[in-house]
Amino acid sequence: MKKVGLLYRESLVNQIKKGVSASDNVFLLSYSNVSGLQMNDLRKSLKRTGASMCATKNSIARLALKEMECEELSGKVYGQTALIWGGADSSEISKILIKFIRSSENTIVQGGLLQGRLLQKDDIKKLSELPSKDVLLATLLAALQSPLTRLAGALNAKTRDLLSLLKQLSEKKGGK
Repeated sequence: MKKVGLLYRESLVNQIKKGVSASDNVFLLSYSNVSGLQMNDLRKSLKRTGASMCATKNSIARLALKEMECEELSGKVYGQTALIWGGADSSEISKILIKFIRSSENTIVQGGLLQGRLLQKDDIKKLSELPSKDVLLATLLAALQSPLTRLAGALNAKTRDLLSLLKQLSEKKGGK
């Protein structure tokens, strides 16, 4: 029979593994001297984007990441660490994290994973400077629609010119 502490640790490891494997993006946030109110605000901001945050003991986080074969990321776990995963838009999550880092001292983003690729601190900062997924999709849609709109306008202009000529001809011949 297993002890309660061991069962609890195993459930935390499974929770972390489930969250990380179900998500395309994972971030490690190192924090110290951060109030509970600030952490709750961060959690609420992340929840709005569909992301989750899990603050756990480093040994448990390292164990879960090593079991998932993320040794590079498990080596970045030190100090008080929170794992952030989920959310459809990694750019929005990184913007929230960078904003949180600027507003509170003693916090840094240690690294992360984006679709299986290891991210460094600088990569996450660059990711936060990108426009959101919705803005990028709107820009792509506008770029795709632009040639079609111009073609339709050109075709309509020729038809409009022909109708104008026919109207002028009919007025010249005495028609209405």
